[in-house]
Amino acid sequence: MPLLRIGDADVYSEIAGDGDPVLLLHGGFCSLESLRAQSDALVADHRVYAFERPGHGRTADIEGEYGYARMVADTVAYLDAVGLDAAHVVGYSDGAIIGLLLALGHPARVRSLTAISANLDPGAFRDAAGAGPVLDPLPRSSQEPRPDVERMHYERLSPDGPQHADVVLEKLFRLWRGEPHIDPAELARITAPVLVMSADRDTIRPDHSLLIAASIPGAQLCVVPGTTHNLIAERPELISLLIRDFLRQATHRGGKRA
Repeated sequence: MPLLRIGDADVYSEIAGDGDPVLLLHGGFCSLESLRAQSDALVADHRVYAFERPGHGRTADIEGEYGYARMVADTVAYLDAVGLDAAHVVGYSDGAIIGLLLALGHPARVRSLTAISANLDPGAFRDAAGAGPVLDPLPRSSQEPRPDVERMHYERLSPDGPQHADVVLEKLFRLWRGEPHIDPAELARITAPVLVMSADRDTIRPDHSLLIAASIPGAQLCVVPGTTHNLIAERPELISLLIRDFLRQATHRGGKRA
């Protein structure tokens, strides 16, 4: 199994394809399987790099709490370990938050950023006090509950065993209740081309996604219709098409705005 030593953890890594480098950053309680459709679409003309953070997928958990500062530091260490000065970054959920923080703190490492279902603070969720207007939930397509695909992946892949899933989830919920805290005004410092993407029924409020895009000069905003926070699985072909089109634009512009 391809493991890389990053800090004090051995993380699972995948590298495939040829072309401009793209770094995939998965969401919380997700593995790389959640981004498999996007990875498969990108390897046709990009060299795709991806790794699973501690407590996720095939990477064992760490002692202590999770924090976005460590996640960003681990991402920089991963780029160093695989010999990448910079890459196009595609992040989903927690991975999108990491991408925003990476673009702020390490701008030279980010050629472009696709931030899917990111949030700047814990107040961005639909059930937060003072939330703006949101669309009604999508109707159930069947009477059967949807299987918990990410838990199934975790139970199959984790070296910590199926029983450790609840430990990881408890730590993640503590993280999500307390972080991140990104000042929208700070986003004006991002110099890379940015695509902000979310779902019209996302757990992140639509006005919050608009705030992120409006705070980054020149950023594009895409709200995917008829989808939830699980949009990368619900509309995988469309999401992949949108990412590839954005990467073509970013590459044509040199991966950075002048």
